[in-house]
Amino acid sequence: MRAYGSAEIRNVAVVGHGASGKTSLVDALCFASGTSKRRGAIAAGTALTDFTPEEAERGFSITLGCAAAEWDGCKVNLLDTPGYHDFVGEATAGVAAADGVLLVVSAAAGGVEVGAERMFREAVRRADPVLVAVTMLDREQANFDATYRALRERLSPKVVPVEVPLGEGVGLRGVMNLFTGRAYVYHEGGRAGEYDEVDVPAEAREAFDRYRGALIEAISATDDALLERYLDGAELGRDEVIGGLKEAMKRGDLYPVFAVSAERMVGVRALLTELVQLMPSAYEMEELHAFTGAEGGATVEIHASDERPFAALVFKTHHEPHLGDVSYFRVLQGSVATGQEVFNATRGAAEKLAHLAVPCGRERIEVPRLHAGDIGCVTKLRNTHTNDTLSTREHPVRLPAIAFPEPAVHFAVHAEPREAEEKLQQGLHRLHDEDPTFTVAYQPETHETIVGGMGERHLEVQLARLRRKHGVTATLTRPTIAYRETITASERAQGRHKKQTGGKGQFGDAWVRLAPLPRGEGYLFEDRIVGGAIPSKYIPAVDKGVQEAAARGVLAGFPLVDFRVELVDGSYHSVDSSEQAFRMAGILAFRAGATKCRPVLLEPLDVLEVTTPDGYLGDVLGELSGRRGQILGTERGEHGTRVRAVVPQAELHLFATQLHSLTHGRGEFVRRSGGYERVPAEVERKIVVEHAKRREEIMQGV
Repeated sequence: MRAYGSAEIRNVAVVGHGASGKTSLVDALCFASGTSKRRGAIAAGTALTDFTPEEAERGFSITLGCAAAEWDGCKVNLLDTPGYHDFVGEATAGVAAADGVLLVVSAAAGGVEVGAERMFREAVRRADPVLVAVTMLDREQANFDATYRALRERLSPKVVPVEVPLGEGVGLRGVMNLFTGRAYVYHEGGRAGEYDEVDVPAEAREAFDRYRGALIEAISATDDALLERYLDGAELGRDEVIGGLKEAMKRGDLYPVFAVSAERMVGVRALLTELVQLMPSAYEMEELHAFTGAEGGATVEIHASDERPFAALVFKTHHEPHLGDVSYFRVLQGSVATGQEVFNATRGAAEKLAHLAVPCGRERIEVPRLHAGDIGCVTKLRNTHTNDTLSTREHPVRLPAIAFPEPAVHFAVHAEPREAEEKLQQGLHRLHDEDPTFTVAYQPETHETIVGGMGERHLEVQLARLRRKHGVTATLTRPTIAYRETITASERAQGRHKKQTGGKGQFGDAWVRLAPLPRGEGYLFEDRIVGGAIPSKYIPAVDKGVQEAAARGVLAGFPLVDFRVELVDGSYHSVDSSEQAFRMAGILAFRAGATKCRPVLLEPLDVLEVTTPDGYLGDVLGELSGRRGQILGTERGEHGTRVRAVVPQAELHLFATQLHSLTHGRGEFVRRSGGYERVPAEVERKIVVEHAKRREEIMQGV
């Protein structure tokens, strides 16, 4: 594969709902271009960009796959993204690394599904040009007209046809190009992708004229000069129409639609041609990639030019057991040669790019140099991870990181057997390096490792990877909630520690007054000793003892918070008193007083902002109320109704799964900590009983 300059490179993210035909289309595009020498199949586990064991076993995309097609003197980098929301982090990385989006929608499976809607909105938010491919037109029940109407209704009225099918389902014969006014009838049998160019058949003329009129009118309406000529009745030439369409795509004014069948290779070569003609090059899109970084404390602009210092963003990391990490990066500026030393400005470390390569599925084609705008990969970088910036030591920059979505579900994870815990931790952190949406955190209060992901299927796949790559078997359980305890009344109590062992004894005597503090105030210790009843050197020991006892609580073993302790009196012995004795006195005083101060449990709350289509609003409100949620209000938004609610964390386990089910995948939510509030009495009793039972089992060695 030859080296390509930035003007010859098209970076395209292939997105859409799961099972819409993205991977098959990428496979067909690469085969048609000659980059891939054989046709792969998802069912056989031989698809070009679905090559991991987890993908082969499940039959759908899980990771971001990279491939390239050489066509019309250009290189089209195709970033095949997963369609299911559990793996949206991979899709996010793919869109961030691309300059344009190829949105794949099935004419047979389910039309415009939620995955297509989500990724279309993301592309529009990023101001990326979008080209739509309607696939699976050779399948039974395929309906291009219905799919086209759904695209305009569900996505945007700016969707316009460019190529439409000639027949469909088992009667699919080819495509009609609205630019050229010609039909392309594909051969049955023979070499896939061969066709004859003919006049538009008479039986298809009405549909052709209708779609062509809609296309020309839409393009003219986005360009004043074209519109004036169109209204004057002038025939618009193909080149000027394509030029107008390309500019309209860059502005987000039009989204062209093409008809393809990857299985029969119908429309595949034409789609490659249009990707080259309509998608912007890396050089053309530089104004939309206004990346900035810090160079000596100053802000610098990044331009897709070989003449400027090298800068690249690592957008994906893939670990292979016998090879190590493979880092995928997009060159935003400058060029880089194989064997060159670069500088990781994110971590302040030098790296050597040995065996520079272009990814094409599982294969890596080594190249001597990559130019501005291109996508490449390299193995065995020592200290480089996803979202790191590679630049030069002379001109270090840090590019804006990809904003990955926050995890929606959380579980506690445990190694089997327990002796493999250290190996488990190493494996989990390696998985996080590969997938930033898979998070790992240790919860010291509950002594659990908590993993987070976008859904249950996401975590299931990660555990499968953990077994295959790191040899660790693990199980998931519901996380323990980090409750708190507090007191609701004041009480005075004594803690007296006296012990005689035959030699020097131990003596500490402290009187304290416990009182509640407002929520969130924490802990306050006040020294009220007068007259030297307790020497000042022992007073910190009493404070330490109280805090130590409070950390273990009095109801269910959770830390007691939001209270004040006044040390008001006590006594000491000139020989037997010590810091240790007064620490024990503080512990005893707390235990004696806290149980009399009407202790209660506090539970952590989360503030949720749920966005749901209006048709599911009642179901969502009912679900939140059923989880002891307090509705704070609702507000109409661009993509539905936003509901704000406060919900106990204990009730939010698998809320994401239920919301997905209720809204057919169209509901979304974000959450943030909302502090602590008192647990209802009936819930508190259950928690206290469970704690007592668990403590008894531990004491019995169960």
